[in-house]
Amino acid sequence: MTYQETIDYLFTRLPMFSRIGAAAIKKDLHNTIALCNALNNPQQQFKSIHIAGTNGKGSVSHILAAVLQTAGYKVGLYTSPHLHDFRERIKINGEMITEEFVIGFTERSMPLINDIEPSFFEITVAMAFEYFAEEQVDIAVIETGLGGRLDSTNIITPELSVITNIGWDHMNLLGDTLEKIAAEKAGIIKQSIPVVVGETVAETKPVFENKAKEKRSSLHFAYEEFTVEHKEQVNQLLAVTLKETISNKLLHYKLDLPGIYQTKNIVTVLSAVRQLQQLGWLIEEKHLQTALANSKQINGLHGRWEIIHSNPTVVLDVGHNEDGIKQIVAQLGESNYNRLHIIMGMVKDKEIDNVLALLPATATYYFTKAHIQRALPEVDLQNKAAVYGLKGNSYNHVNLAIAEAKAQASKDDLILVCGSVFLVGEVDVEAMGN
Repeated sequence: MTYQETIDYLFTRLPMFSRIGAAAIKKDLHNTIALCNALNNPQQQFKSIHIAGTNGKGSVSHILAAVLQTAGYKVGLYTSPHLHDFRERIKINGEMITEEFVIGFTERSMPLINDIEPSFFEITVAMAFEYFAEEQVDIAVIETGLGGRLDSTNIITPELSVITNIGWDHMNLLGDTLEKIAAEKAGIIKQSIPVVVGETVAETKPVFENKAKEKRSSLHFAYEEFTVEHKEQVNQLLAVTLKETISNKLLHYKLDLPGIYQTKNIVTVLSAVRQLQQLGWLIEEKHLQTALANSKQINGLHGRWEIIHSNPTVVLDVGHNEDGIKQIVAQLGESNYNRLHIIMGMVKDKEIDNVLALLPATATYYFTKAHIQRALPEVDLQNKAAVYGLKGNSYNHVNLAIAEAKAQASKDDLILVCGSVFLVGEVDVEAMGN
């Protein structure tokens, strides 16, 4: 098979969450265990860090991998979903998995795929584990898909578990209370393996404390170990001053991901690094400085308050759930612009009303959709938004919406594209110019 034929096979032959939603989720680890048993359990052949959370886990995964790479380690990185190329999901030292490996793995796995009928995510996880084992990485940073307890990635025994935060997302799969969602995410906590938690609220903190106690795992709340003393956006960098509680020392960093919400992720990363240092990983302060300032370049993280055009400013952000949109609204409050244009598309199974209720009625809206089965039709989104006083026209493609917004905007305006990872993935960045 060619690479394109292989990708077409994976995308169409296997149940895929981004395409069909909850029907693609297998609510046990049976298939992943069967796949990895057939591959001689590659997940046992490399060290790993496991990262879960409602928001921020993609950023934390990429930044942590960048830190370890800068410290001289060979680092695997598994994240999802991808924006443009399937191979973005599986990287080693910032380089995507080779097309040849994707083709070979898929061809070898076809009899097994026919036998056990795994989901797209299950086969992708197995592919990543096999690739990392074959390439003999020193460590792999593994991001969960959603949840934790029953996530296909949850067959690893990591060096460290990290949970960024708990918010309202995928309630149809994870539970209808923050406690239930936290319990699913806490499912990645393993026996005697340290765990870092980035953020908690009153409902979730006891869940983590009880699970860590049950597993005899040392529990570290990042926000107790580091506090943000100052933050400001300088051009396309985020300058942050933090205080480390144990030493009372001030730490100064610049991050090439300019979203103010990244301050929470930096705190989580620093707490995770402290645990890795205690476990014997040789990470120095200079490695942190370099990795934070170049994390986007090192590992190709996109869609996090990503400025792709100036005059007017055009920003891409993959924020798509209630907490993610809250962070975007807070970022808008810190930004300078004349008028605000918001290009928005969502998928059907999100808490759409909760998101729309957060958005500013003063913006001009351009309602659109990603071209996936789960996408909410743009006219439906337009009608729902009108209930909340959000007004604008509808467009059947995000790039048409961007073109119209640019035509309507002055050079001091801000154009924001948000609401869906898949929508951001369809933006033709190269056609934007600057």
